Amino acid sequence: MANGGKRQARKIPEATVSRLPLYLRSLLEVANDGMPTISSERLAEMSGVNAAKVRKDLSYLGSYGTRGVGYDVEYLLFQMSRELGLTHDWHVVIAGIGNLGHALANYAGFHERGFPIAALVDADPRVIGTEVNGIPVRHIDELPAVAAIHQIAIGIIATPASAAQEVADRMIAAGVSSILNFAPTILSVPPDVSLRKVDLAVELQILSFYQQRKTATDRVAHVAADAAPPAT
Repeated sequence: MANGGKRQARKIPEATVSRLPLYLRSLLEVANDGMPTISSERLAEMSGVNAAKVRKDLSYLGSYGTRGVGYDVEYLLFQMSRELGLTHDWHVVIAGIGNLGHALANYAGFHERGFPIAALVDADPRVIGTEVNGIPVRHIDELPAVAAIHQIAIGIIATPASAAQEVADRMIAAGVSSILNFAPTILSVPPDVSLRKVDLAVELQILSFYQQRKTATDRVAHVAADAAPPAT
């Protein structure tokens, strides 16, 4: 069974934190299958990393497993949920209720994972007063009151790039200290504000790079096959 001793106080590296959700997803899968333990090799395979990295990452949580047995799944789930702050819900506000904002507001997975969408705000009079997934769209000027009423912890920015910095500033002024930015622009925030960026265009461009490499490799392979002498 995983070590249940005192919790380690050392800082968890950012790269490790970024992998914890991958491990959590894999652990939830095996827990649903009724598996009481899991090896680092199996967890690595399911998460797409190597086993040595898994063992190193889990050591930051104070878990070292047992040789020949592996890690206790339920205990690891508890540890990761605690470290990721998933032992209670974090209320979310979405700013910018265009196509992307609508899609995010309608995504049931946020609530299932402990991030209920509590409020929606926009500056467009055409959408203010409408509802998305049962949530009314409020004017962004109401953000301070909305953030206080719903105890908003996380803000999602789904506005055009030109409006994103102002929206971020408004969120911060309203007491929102964690921001997920979908707008295709770089935001400036104070050091005590946590900021994550999701740029779908950049991700597609990265995929384009690998697709181009794959296409070129396949083309070379086909040319080489066509030029090869017939078998005798």
